Amino acid sequence: MKTQGEIEAAICEGVSRFEQDYMGRGPKDIYAHLLGDLLVVRLQGVLTAAEQHLAKSLSAEKGRDLLKQVRTHLIEAARPVMEAMVQEITGVKVLTLHHDISTQTGEEVVLFTLAESPLFRDTKKK
Repeated sequence: MKTQGEIEAAICEGVSRFEQDYMGRGPKDIYAHLLGDLLVVRLQGVLTAAEQHLAKSLSAEKGRDLLKQVRTHLIEAARPVMEAMVQEITGVKVLTLHHDISTQTGEEVVLFTLAESPLFRDTKKK
């Protein structure tokens, strides 16, 4: 049985690999937080150079909306892959996935709602 930190680290590795494979580049920083039956993944520095240029070259709303729409479609298309990865790591079925991205900061948040809180062993106190 894994510790909470080991689960969170494995999620970071899996989501980072997903970003590289499906989006063309990985995040600069990634953090996962397991909070009961919620799994929050925060990625920073995820926009590609092309996406950054697109967001700056079009009007603010048009560029933002277009990028969010494309990212949302990509996440939805790859949803089964992400859910299977999370289930394999946590041992718990994923009920829902929520996603948003900021075109200004390049930060992305993915929230997984799990069927129950994953089991993990306590870390040993020194």
